[in-house]
Amino acid sequence: MPVRVESSTPSLISGADPKQTTPQACTLLSVGQAFSGTQNVSNNQKDEAWRVNVRIQGLDLEHGYLCGTMEALNVPMADTPVVTFWEGEIVDGKNYNFFTGKWQAAPEEDIRHWTKFPSFAPLMNQVEVDGGKSLDLSNYPCIFMRWKEQYFVNVGTDCGLTIAGFYYVCFSCSDGSINGFYYDPNSSPFQKLELKSTNEGRSGFSFSSYELQ
Repeated sequence: MPVRVESSTPSLISGADPKQTTPQACTLLSVGQAFSGTQNVSNNQKDEAWRVNVRIQGLDLEHGYLCGTMEALNVPMADTPVVTFWEGEIVDGKNYNFFTGKWQAAPEEDIRHWTKFPSFAPLMNQVEVDGGKSLDLSNYPCIFMRWKEQYFVNVGTDCGLTIAGFYYVCFSCSDGSINGFYYDPNSSPFQKLELKSTNEGRSGFSFSSYELQ
């Protein structure tokens, strides 16, 4: 069962132990956990959604790190499902804050994307001040992250897709759902990622296994 959250109100940290900012352990965010859903890649010319599977391969809450694979199943220009390996940053105020500071994402762009998530609203004022460094998010009902695809696992770079951008991600600790928005200045804006936690043995989903080098 998912971990119950005692409080959904963020607090400010004043001289607190940095360990207090570590996000809560959530049973639905764990190594081996799988998620399934869609990524909307609509633009002015077309309206299209790709089926997407994600699996968590590694997780280190203390250092704000996680990694996994993403599999896009019905990519029009690819003959096979396209699998990428990604690494993630968990926004915890200690290792990473809400300001990305790289990947061509200015603070204004960060705010534009984070505000797409309703659960970000109570954090907005403090994030504008210091990127959220002084917020204690350890009991917050959502975990905010960035996912950056690092390389293609099963296809070459000539597959017609780009992994130049990254995802702003919001994970719900109550039901394991994931919402995200892809950011790449050279791609269609606000491509939405919507995933739900799956239990492979009961839901009927099956996922391929990949050897990561």
